[in-house]
Amino acid sequence: MIRRHVIAPVVIALVAGALLVAPGIVSSRSIPTASAACPAVEVIFARGRVEPAGAGQIGNAFTNGLRKKTGKNVNLYAVQYPADNEIDVGANDMSRRIKSTMAACPDTRIVLGGYSLGAAVTDVALALPFAFFGFDQPLPPGADQHIAAVALFGNGSAWIGPITNFNPLYRERTIELCHGADPVCNPADPNTWENNWPDHLAPAYIEAGMVNQAVDFAAGRV
Repeated sequence: MIRRHVIAPVVIALVAGALLVAPGIVSSRSIPTASAACPAVEVIFARGRVEPAGAGQIGNAFTNGLRKKTGKNVNLYAVQYPADNEIDVGANDMSRRIKSTMAACPDTRIVLGGYSLGAAVTDVALALPFAFFGFDQPLPPGADQHIAAVALFGNGSAWIGPITNFNPLYRERTIELCHGADPVCNPADPNTWENNWPDHLAPAYIEAGMVNQAVDFAAGRV
């Protein structure tokens, strides 16, 4: 069971290798006026591995907190994917939602988020400007103009370094949170994973105030 949790860091490492030969990512394109029916903010959140369908505990808490903090109309889209090991499926759905929101509601500020496996989903959606393995929905140039903030919890990319190293467009608008000795985001001896696993669970992040920390970060950018 523990071994399966290593899959996200391995996939992220493969992504990093692919990005070493990727062309630079540039931002261009002006933003047209949005429809009055569009929300001020849309949170697109990918839940953690084996959480029930939806945005998960952290995604729901984060969105509710952002609504209270900003007083704005904040819509929540829960990334649709099995949340087992299918990072590419989740990244494709997240990317499609970003693109559809950009087209239908160009003035809506997009906030991306992910917990555990969902953080890896977000990494792939943002970092890859080209198709790679099962990921076939890269974001177009100019997408960064619509994405106001990124909140990642328990992200396995810590094993190779922040994905924002490969796409610096999002560096200043990304918050990465790792709770205590969470072995997914805090590289450690695999023999300690079982003992430290409680630090990775969603309630631990919520009770530690890390969701509120992410809310404060995102609220200042929307």
